[in-house]
Amino acid sequence: MPKMKSKSSAKKRFTLTGTGKIKRKHAYKSHILTKKSIKRKRNLTYSTTVDTADEKRVKEMLSK
Repeated sequence: MPKMKSKSSAKKRFTLTGTGKIKRKHAYKSHILTKKSIKRKRNLTYSTTVDTADEKRVKEMLSK
């Protein structure tokens, strides 16, 4: 039986925290930034956690 592979795209986008939660970046911060307010752009800078409804799917993608 071959080894299980983790999804390369998920490896690049998510990291596990010490408590087992999954960290992610915010979307909508890459282009067309002139029409977005400074407050909105600043809040998109910080990372957040994946929603609990999606955690199981993301962990499956990251498992090897």
